[in-house]
Amino acid sequence: MYHGFGTTKDWAKAAGIFEQLANDGHCDSQFWIGCCYLDGWGVPKDYEKAFEWFGKSADQDNSYGLWMVGYCSFYGRGATEDKAAAVEWLCKSAQRGNRYGQCWLGNCYINGWGVARDIDTAVNWYRKSADQGHEGAIGRLKEIGK
Repeated sequence: MYHGFGTTKDWAKAAGIFEQLANDGHCDSQFWIGCCYLDGWGVPKDYEKAFEWFGKSADQDNSYGLWMVGYCSFYGRGATEDKAAAVEWLCKSAQRGNRYGQCWLGNCYINGWGVARDIDTAVNWYRKSADQGHEGAIGRLKEIGK
């Protein structure tokens, strides 16, 4: 229902199912209902609820939940904006092999956001992400000639 694969796309129904499963402790559904609240897909946009759900997913060591806690901390969405804290969460996600966390961590290192600027470390994380097909990481490596 969320993507409309084999059925009519219905974000409201998808969000309802995600939330029910999330309340039962399903960490992937906690991540997805967080996404729904972050972007207003089938539910009213609510950064605090999004952050709460991402946190519950992260508490179960879900690499996507960890990535989005970092994202929310980076931008101050439902949490205090804190680049250093964002890097900590992104690092946890990246270390668990999450390509999005890896690319975001690379962005932090190449720009010195919440961490000392370090191109070699950025390239390392971009490569790990690019090896998993992340287009943003592939583009960043091309931009910096690596």
